[in-house]
Amino acid sequence: MKCTMRIERFSPQLAYEIKEMVLGVLAEQGFDFDPEKDSDLDDIAGYYIDDGGMFFIGILDREVIGTAAVRRVDAGKCEIRRIYVKQEFRGRGYGKQLFLHALSMARSHYSVVTLKTDRSLGRAVSMYLKSGFSVVREDGDTLFFRIDV
Repeated sequence: MKCTMRIERFSPQLAYEIKEMVLGVLAEQGFDFDPEKDSDLDDIAGYYIDDGGMFFIGILDREVIGTAAVRRVDAGKCEIRRIYVKQEFRGRGYGKQLFLHALSMARSHYSVVTLKTDRSLGRAVSMYLKSGFSVVREDGDTLFFRIDV
């Protein structure tokens, strides 16, 4: 029997669990904690929600198993960030659900949606391309995507 993941909006009570989950996923992918790049995890509400974005969490049996975020860049543009799923829950479509949820929110509020990812994350790259995004720039191992909605 497949369990259904619930997608909820960020709750400050889960801030520590969310940060630990994201940092755990980064570590298993070979990415180190970066105090500058990862500072958003110390103030999720301030970085995302208070400025017109959103931070979603995927919950399965009361456990945070994934995340997806939309960060406002300016009045017409946003960036999808923090698409992560715990390793033991990958391959079940949860990451895609979180991504599509964030994309739906982004499309309803912004005319341009961007995102970036490491080129080594092939499944993510494929999902973004299949969703209509185009690679607009490459910088080393980082791919930058964009879609006009």
